[in-house]
Amino acid sequence: MEIRILRYFLEIAREENMSRAAERLHISQPTLSKQMKDLEGELGKKLFRRGSTSLHLTDEGMLLRKRAEDILDMVNKTAEEFKSLGKIIGGDVYIGCAESYQIRYLADIVKSFREQYPLLKYHILSGDTAQVAERLDRGFLDFAVIVEPPNLQKYNYIELPASDTWGVIMRKDSPLAAKGAIAVDDLIGLPLLSSPQSIESDFPRWCGEKLDKLTFVGTVNLYYNGTVFVRAGDAYLLTFDKLANMRNDSELCFRPLTPKLETKMYLIWKKYQVFSPIAELLLDEIKRNFDI
Repeated sequence: MEIRILRYFLEIAREENMSRAAERLHISQPTLSKQMKDLEGELGKKLFRRGSTSLHLTDEGMLLRKRAEDILDMVNKTAEEFKSLGKIIGGDVYIGCAESYQIRYLADIVKSFREQYPLLKYHILSGDTAQVAERLDRGFLDFAVIVEPPNLQKYNYIELPASDTWGVIMRKDSPLAAKGAIAVDDLIGLPLLSSPQSIESDFPRWCGEKLDKLTFVGTVNLYYNGTVFVRAGDAYLLTFDKLANMRNDSELCFRPLTPKLETKMYLIWKKYQVFSPIAELLLDEIKRNFDI
């Protein structure tokens, strides 16, 4: 299976039309059609359902699309790394980040680093710890920032200097907004949102067995989307402080939990990872900033 053929396949999947894909790829439609028939023969599976005017992926085609996207992401990343060998004036660095105001430490370091290497391009993937760790494990990221202690058998790490404080984002017209801090008993019977990871690992250490009395009506992995539902009056969002700008004209407010619940953040990378030259230099800069 050639990389070129995977690119052809993805173009057809995007266009859902063989003729349009052939035009974009600057090859003839019969040639492209034959390439896809050969690919289906190689895999032993039908990849397309052919309609009168368009093509749609079969289940097998959907699986190949996901795999092809991953493969081409890695091919492109590898090509960029080799371009940078021997002339370290820039390059691409890929970082997965869980949401936290502590990302500002990394942002400050990158800003300073780019003054020396102005051709650096950094690519930030946002997600929860499980999502960014999976991308790191598969080689699509150089670093990840996570919100749980790292697996020391798999990763090297740097602990970020501060902690994130948990609380509740709610509407200002909520009765709870009059409180200075929110206890677990205040939340019983209310519709709550938070991340699946936090429900499983963070809140049990805050409220113990009372976790079973809380009603989580949904889960979110990015705080902003959660605040949309809070603003609509449908739920209360348990999340970190300082993620949202609670201005005076905002409909929302933040109240910390009591007793206080905090979470540490960690910058991680795979053990024995071979970095691109620019990623290696950035890691050295990060270590210097954290006196490691």
